[in-house]
Amino acid sequence: MQRVQIISFIFLFFGSFLLAQNTDKLTKPILEEAMLMYRSEMASWYGTDLVMAQYPDKTKIGGYFSYSDKDKNICVFYSKDEIPVVLATISFDDTFNIETAEADFDERNFTKDELMLYRLRIKASEIIQNDNFGFFKHYDKTNYNLIPLIGKKENKVYILTGPTENGVMVLGNDYLLTFDKEEELTSKKSLHKNILFFEFSKDNDQVASMHTHLEETGELITATDICTLMLYGKFTNWKTHYVFSDKYVSIWSIENEKLFVMTREAWEKIPKDSE
Repeated sequence: MQRVQIISFIFLFFGSFLLAQNTDKLTKPILEEAMLMYRSEMASWYGTDLVMAQYPDKTKIGGYFSYSDKDKNICVFYSKDEIPVVLATISFDDTFNIETAEADFDERNFTKDELMLYRLRIKASEIIQNDNFGFFKHYDKTNYNLIPLIGKKENKVYILTGPTENGVMVLGNDYLLTFDKEEELTSKKSLHKNILFFEFSKDNDQVASMHTHLEETGELITATDICTLMLYGKFTNWKTHYVFSDKYVSIWSIENEKLFVMTREAWEKIPKDSE
């Protein structure tokens, strides 16, 4: 109880101090990519719900992807044709309210950026399917979610492992594929070497969750961690998620969607100071 009170005190009064310890330069790109992934996944979640409910001929659908364009979050469904066309375009604001979403079922060609996102998604799918060395791990009751992102100097596809059952959040077994602007794969990385399943319900009084990072994963919480916590945290009673590494403790406030980072040394002093 004392530790919870102290952490609350830190959130209220010392958050800016913690971030000032040269970690803000490290956390900024993590938060930016996490938000891009979150907006993409939210558009995919609710865009799929809307299309499944309203699109008249679902047999024509070959796949989908999502992206953000200024203040809009767009989910695009494309056809199975050899040269695919866009079948449905679903646009959301940042509330992702289906009632105010714009649904356009007029067929059209891809925009330039959409064509790039489509090609990235297809290339990533082929890399996964042609993996003969067990680089990509597969687990029961899960599937892969592919999130293509266009960057200024390089393009990326994040691969998250998502649950197929309700009441479960999955962290880990995530990957990053990086492509140059000529669409050539330049690197592939397993972000977490393991996988964790967190069961949750609103009836559970658990208020926090945590996991640890090995050195190869990195000292800080990952963009994929934050994206997943933003997607699923709202369905739990959790207030906080902690990520422990050798050097740092990353503290993600699920309630406020804020990241605080402190050194592991400072963290270890908290229980001693509270005795």
